[in-house]
Amino acid sequence: MALDLGMPILVVDDYQTMVRIIRNLLKQLGFEDVDDASDGTGALAKLKTKKYGLVISDWNMEPMTGYELLRHVRADDALRTTPFIMVTAESKTENVIAAKKAGVNNYIVKPFNAQTLKSKIEAVCGA
Repeated sequence: MALDLGMPILVVDDYQTMVRIIRNLLKQLGFEDVDDASDGTGALAKLKTKKYGLVISDWNMEPMTGYELLRHVRADDALRTTPFIMVTAESKTENVIAAKKAGVNNYIVKPFNAQTLKSKIEAVCGA
């Protein structure tokens, strides 16, 4: 199954520069339909109004972290199956384990490049 470049992607990060970087990487990979939210609360609101093919979320945000967002998504019947990639600057083992237990599909440690992002998306969304 080829990667669906038309699928809508939601990028969640409280740092606008990071949102821009991820957005540009996604554009390089051919994705056009990219929305963003600055925290988990905003992301949850967007997830309830539009069906996303993938969520790429930062871990460290206020007031709702990426981890809390992931738990909300997995607890919601309508959103439960949405592919979710967590992005973080910390590669703490306990964070990776907690995210895996909460149902994250994949994990990216900053900094990363287009190829890393592409391989993670392919692993999650099937290529």
